[in-house]
Amino acid sequence: MSINQSDQPSAVDIITVKLEKALSPISLEVINESHLHSGHAGSPGTGESHFRVKVVSNEFVGKSRLQIHQAINKILAEELNGKIHALAIEAKAS
Repeated sequence: MSINQSDQPSAVDIITVKLEKALSPISLEVINESHLHSGHAGSPGTGESHFRVKVVSNEFVGKSRLQIHQAINKILAEELNGKIHALAIEAKAS
């Protein structure tokens, strides 16, 4: 786990840990895309506001795309109600 300047886990680390715990993914990639949105209205300038999640998990078998996105949003609800402004999700069943 990487530590940022304030000795707090990064948003990437928090997202990764929560998704790993909840989904036991076969593959998981969490990408900080905040730099791509610098200066836009929803960007707080923290460098941790926009993320992309690429995940493959057996937990998604038999679920619709909407159900998968709802599950991920529920897992990350605290972050989405806090410092994360945008989350792009690329998810599929294994």
